[in-house]
Amino acid sequence: MSNLHAGRKLAVIGAVTFAILVPAVQALTGWGQSAAEFSEDGNSTLRAAGYAFSIWSVIYAGLVAYAVYQALPRRAEPRLLAAVGWPSALAALGCGMWIIASAADLDWASVAVILASAGAMIFGLARARRSGLGQAGWARRLVVWPLGLLAGWLTAAAALNILTVFTAQGVIGPDAALPAALAGIAGVTAVALFTAPVVRVGAYGLAVSWGLVAVAVAEAGPKPLAAAAALAGALAVLGWTLFLVLRRPRRFQT
Repeated sequence: MSNLHAGRKLAVIGAVTFAILVPAVQALTGWGQSAAEFSEDGNSTLRAAGYAFSIWSVIYAGLVAYAVYQALPRRAEPRLLAAVGWPSALAALGCGMWIIASAADLDWASVAVILASAGAMIFGLARARRSGLGQAGWARRLVVWPLGLLAGWLTAAAALNILTVFTAQGVIGPDAALPAALAGIAGVTAVALFTAPVVRVGAYGLAVSWGLVAVAVAEAGPKPLAAAAALAGALAVLGWTLFLVLRRPRRFQT
């Protein structure tokens, strides 16, 4: 095994460990403000129902399984693992860094981190298309499903993060809250519709839809128009994802 391959495996393990340990340590020590408190500073423009964040339990579990799998001595998918390895390490590292940035109330840093993490993971999955991603098998799903969920959730969460920071910083005022919310929903939907055929991982669209539905639930009372737009976006992303799965079952990882 080359030093580069060994380094990549260790980087993935270290980044995933970091991503899981940081929120655990924060919860145990009470350091800084929590992610929920950070969001409350500017969630008057757009927010998601609290249950949506339970997806992190699934993402963390999937990342652990992926990190262990890619570190095993012999893998049948070296090109796939090479394609997603460094981008996944960067994305996982970003998850931990976002917790630190939000705890320290570093608004703009949180935006930069989540955008970099989402971009890195989408880039890695797009690269993986040329590495036999579409071939079915539990091993490949063990790699691409956790990473697809992470990329999809970061896509939805990035928009919420940006709107939260813009609101907290006074860039978005009360009069502009609804237009900004609608723009954020439209942006997430457009990015997801464009990205879904690029990454070709069904989990990506599911995670984005999960986030948009949670927005619809949270805003159903205070912003019914935004809630309707979020629900429409979720259905559009989910429908597009299903279309891609059914249209090209051999080339889209389900």
